[in-house]
Amino acid sequence: MQYWLMKSEPDVFGIDDLAAAPDQTDHWDGVRNYQARNMMRDRMRLGDQVFFYHSNTKVPGIVGIAEIAREGYPDHTAFDPNDPHYDPKSDPDRPRWYMVDLRFVRKLARTITLTELKERPELADMPLVRKGNRLSVMPVTPEQWQFILSLE
Repeated sequence: MQYWLMKSEPDVFGIDDLAAAPDQTDHWDGVRNYQARNMMRDRMRLGDQVFFYHSNTKVPGIVGIAEIAREGYPDHTAFDPNDPHYDPKSDPDRPRWYMVDLRFVRKLARTITLTELKERPELADMPLVRKGNRLSVMPVTPEQWQFILSLE
């Protein structure tokens, strides 16, 4: 079992959207960073647990838990010229971008804010709280996972 944190803007796709999706499952598309892509393509496995993080909002933070419902596969939005995530250099025969499917597990009892996470010395090594880290997908250690859950 591995643990992850995945960021999304709630006005684009939030935890409530995932909860409302058919079977409470949807694909996580549009990632256009090679490091994040590699994690989704090569490291995420069925059943891995994910903190769902709302970014670019008044109070950014962890709002829920999801799990990997389908391992990495080519991101079809890269091939669609009408999609905002279109990449003309991506080819279905040699895809450049990948995505995973997430399944809703639950909303947290409260938002665990970025400010709160940054204040905790136990999380000082977490990529999310390091200056300059803008990845939308990042690993979370089992210790960080348990500690964050204890804050709920």
